[in-house]
Amino acid sequence: MSRVVLAPHISGALEVREAEGRARVLRALLTRPVLRAQADGELFRLARRHADTLRVWFDREAGWRLIVESQTVRLLTSYVPQGTTAIAVAERHPARGRKGDPPFTRRRYVLLCLALAVLERSDPQISLGRLAEDVVLTARQPGLNGVAFTLSGREERSDLVAAIRLLLGHGVLVRVAGDEESYVSAGGDALYDVDRRVLATMLSTSHGPGLVGAALGPAPAIHQIEEALHEPPPAYTDEESIRRLRHAVSRRLLCDPVVYYDELPDDERSYLIGQRVQLTRRLADATGLVPELRAEGVALVDPDDQLSDVRMPEQGTDGHATLLLAEQLAATGAADVATLRQRVVTLARDHAAFWRRTAQEPGAENAIVTDALNRLVGLGLVRVDGEGPAAVVHPLPALRRFAVAAPTIRTGEPDEQPQRSRGAPLRARCRG
Repeated sequence: MSRVVLAPHISGALEVREAEGRARVLRALLTRPVLRAQADGELFRLARRHADTLRVWFDREAGWRLIVESQTVRLLTSYVPQGTTAIAVAERHPARGRKGDPPFTRRRYVLLCLALAVLERSDPQISLGRLAEDVVLTARQPGLNGVAFTLSGREERSDLVAAIRLLLGHGVLVRVAGDEESYVSAGGDALYDVDRRVLATMLSTSHGPGLVGAALGPAPAIHQIEEALHEPPPAYTDEESIRRLRHAVSRRLLCDPVVYYDELPDDERSYLIGQRVQLTRRLADATGLVPELRAEGVALVDPDDQLSDVRMPEQGTDGHATLLLAEQLAATGAADVATLRQRVVTLARDHAAFWRRTAQEPGAENAIVTDALNRLVGLGLVRVDGEGPAAVVHPLPALRRFAVAAPTIRTGEPDEQPQRSRGAPLRARCRG
């Protein structure tokens, strides 16, 4: 019997192509954890093709579960680091309804949860108006003290629409007719199909709510529920303890733009220091990210600028202001928010020809500084202690990549050119 034998260079090219396909899917799932057959086409087909390899890799490296179905691929990325809370993670890495939208606030997260609860009991089709009415009624149920929505104002309707757009992006809802903007303007409506297969995978916790509720008893506090939902099961062997450490550290490296040693619990810090070369090599080989191993910590940088919903640097008034404030903090050290606001007032005057006109209006500096700090905190570049104008902003080591040093001018031969200091800002950007 004759057999077809591939030449070595052809076989190697096929292996490289397969590895590139797996890396594309890995990166896509880290950016948006739901891939759909109709919306994502080639990426969805690649995910189905490499499903077995991807499922094993996510389970081994991060302890995450990959659900592959006929029309959807869902990665359950539960991530609540030891010593923090889900609320703190959400504040540092807020969701967005769609690209370019403002980050989610607490009210938007609450509306998202209420909308999911309504959709769980709804018909296969539901209108936006009916969904809004049911959300208002659900918010009035016993046990939801402190949660009140009327959705009568434009701001509250906009918050609900942001939650709806997130569900549209994940494929929980599929728009049939109408649009959300007409609803925000009071008068319009929209109709959706509900995909219950995707809806059933939206919750990503270590334990089911039913089991947690029974264990906590009547009227538990929100923080008790949150801790119980994400509390890992006990580890009975040394092997299981080591596996937990690997998962915890890998999740931080994949989800956070920078991992500082001094922010880690003792066990995770010891594990990362001892395993950082092998661990980062495995993650880099699979995802295409580039590891930076520094004295202060580790970062996995994306050279292709695809895995971040936060840009640094970025065009526009807010992006330019953020870069200038980053340069100042890197050069001068910690500063309070009031000082940064005053700095923005000066910058708005100096850059009046390039910044938006409203940047010079009284009070505009408050919003600009808030946006800049949210961006810098999300990228792991600064830490903010306190609240209000007296809050202190502390630069973190990674911010040094945005420090600009004065050029060094040397005297010598006429053709010798001035040299710029190595302190120039690197344009490689961490993931948000």
